[in-house]
Amino acid sequence: MKDSKPRKRSCRDRYDGYYLKGLDSMHVMMPYIMGSRTKNEAVMGEVLDLTEVDKYLAKKNAGNPDFKYTWFHFITAVTAKTFLLRPKMNYFIAGGRFYERKKIIVAFNVKRKFHDDAEEAIAKFVLDPEGGSPMEQVHTYVEKFVNAVRKEDKTVGITNAMDALKILPRFAWRLLAWTLRKLEYYGLYPKGLAKDDPCYSSAYITNLGSIKLHADYHHLFDWGTISFFMVISEKKLRPFWNEDGTYELRNTIKLGLTVDERIADGYYFAQTIKIMRHLFAHPELLDLDAATPVELD
Repeated sequence: MKDSKPRKRSCRDRYDGYYLKGLDSMHVMMPYIMGSRTKNEAVMGEVLDLTEVDKYLAKKNAGNPDFKYTWFHFITAVTAKTFLLRPKMNYFIAGGRFYERKKIIVAFNVKRKFHDDAEEAIAKFVLDPEGGSPMEQVHTYVEKFVNAVRKEDKTVGITNAMDALKILPRFAWRLLAWTLRKLEYYGLYPKGLAKDDPCYSSAYITNLGSIKLHADYHHLFDWGTISFFMVISEKKLRPFWNEDGTYELRNTIKLGLTVDERIADGYYFAQTIKIMRHLFAHPELLDLDAATPVELD
């Protein structure tokens, strides 16, 4: 876990990120010689046992809450807590410079209704490091968001503004896109637009398993500042082998992880995955304060 002392301000800080000083020459050169974010994707696949998670969620839902706790809430909370404990996962590169994001933000889509023509609303959960249990934080946020977009049919974010702009001719869109990219390069992209843009997040989670779509990979975006993408596949029974050659079927889920490999090295990513595995094996740790360290076995 990183030091909790206040950060010294730098004239190169962005409103959403702290400029990273003291990098070695290789990292300083990376944004210029290795190309864009989408040219530096590292892809990982992780199959995780849901046995303990299922027990944990059954216990959480034993009192029949109005809004059920789900494994999607759990995975979102795991992601947010892991990023808090592994600060390099919250790094991003913008304008040829490395930054550490000031907040831990997990973005995902919420369908207003389950049919082909239904619109999607973008949710952006922000973890409060001092706000107690990450599981409870996620559950509370998602409940309020879902009620707003499904039951109350509220328009969330900048949808109205974007709807007004969609009538612009093509040359105006090209000029607008060029202007916004220049503003982004210099760290001047409007806060009001970034606030509801999922590409300005720590992680973007897409739950394809909920719509029975089988996919293990999603590309990153050169737009925005996001460095991590997670695809959740459908839950599935898989065999787990014992030392004596026998096996047992367990409920599992596969996560497809895509990360900008420039933000950290392979060892750092491997240790990060170990923390995620540990939280799946010990889900009750998500009921502790978000900043509580995870002691690996």
